Amino acid sequence: MKRRDILKSASIIAAAPFLSSWTNEFSGYTNHQSHNGTKVIQRFGDGRDWFFERRYGMFVHWGLYSIPGWHEQHQWRGREERSKYVQLAKHWNPKKFNPDQWLDLMEEAGMKYITVTTKHHDGFCLWDTKQTAFNTINTPYKKDAIGMLADACHSRQIPLCLYYSIADWNHPNYPNQGRHHELPPQSQDSPDWDKYMEFLKEQVRELCTNYGEIHGFWWDMNVPEHKDTSINDMIRKLQPKAVINNRGFDEGDFGTPERDYDSAANEAKGFERLTEACQSVGMESWGYKKDEDYYTDRHLISSIDRYLARDSNYLLNVGPTGEGIIPPQSSEILKRIGLWKKTVDESFTNVQTDADLINSPGVLVTKRDQSVYIHLNRMPVGNGIKLKPVTVAPRKATLLNTGKKVDFVVN
Repeated sequence: MKRRDILKSASIIAAAPFLSSWTNEFSGYTNHQSHNGTKVIQRFGDGRDWFFERRYGMFVHWGLYSIPGWHEQHQWRGREERSKYVQLAKHWNPKKFNPDQWLDLMEEAGMKYITVTTKHHDGFCLWDTKQTAFNTINTPYKKDAIGMLADACHSRQIPLCLYYSIADWNHPNYPNQGRHHELPPQSQDSPDWDKYMEFLKEQVRELCTNYGEIHGFWWDMNVPEHKDTSINDMIRKLQPKAVINNRGFDEGDFGTPERDYDSAANEAKGFERLTEACQSVGMESWGYKKDEDYYTDRHLISSIDRYLARDSNYLLNVGPTGEGIIPPQSSEILKRIGLWKKTVDESFTNVQTDADLINSPGVLVTKRDQSVYIHLNRMPVGNGIKLKPVTVAPRKATLLNTGKKVDFVVN
């Protein structure tokens, strides 16, 4: 069996990845909270609770860097002068951008919401902002890409979340000091954090007032010493359904482990707070890369399963081309993952995690009513998987990925 397989089962299982149903006599145990060693993440009790239902979303990195097709940090990693990089705006004309095509793919992939870059570190804005001329309106395209996507999302009742980079390699008031993901000091700039914050707040106000209902705000690249809770307060006042991540000006609503780099997040049985992991289909860039080295389906599915099975949300990223098309390789990966997710989705839907029912590396357990779902992300080293303390035989054990029956015994 493959690593991405999920078993629906109980008792001692004589096979690898799968899931199974408890007998009616055992339904009381499956709901017994004292046996669950994982922390139950409390809901907000307000409009932000959509986040607990949607779980799996599409992340999109798109901007001027999509034109050369090398890296979303093209300007910084390539040490390209600002005066040269901004010339890419003269070539921004994504005539093939069709937001409904993006959303069609999103839904086929089993995703339930979308998060898109409004402004990445390069400072180029994909909406009709009045705070800087460095935006999509002042290009050959002359259209508000965020507005187009927002309209499509609203018409289809798809939650829209907005990514915004606090770091800005173009704005003269942003204090670029050569720190990680920053340009060296620019002689023509006038660094002034207070003025830059005025600019940032007005941009956030635009995004929160001009595009209908927004369901999330995804900050990135804040300088740690700069905290200002009033900004998130403003977002919550203007967009009460918006969840906010922890990379901005306070702790936000949820944590954001990235690209499986966080080993603690990988190995934990559960999370102490609401979490949304993020990963990209490509190994080298979040934005479009012409010669991208893609992760295998197996790796991505294993990653998705490890987080969804621990009550975390998950964003899987694609980088559209400069023309606005999601590359065929990326699309096919998402579609194949969507087929897998469709077959095993019941193991992530309205379930509880259970850290005590099994103690084996690479194995996670979710449960709902009389069903227990065993998620194997590593092949077992023995002849089977042992659940404890199970003394009553389940009605059946099934490999969800294939629908095949699985043998089991009860000792």
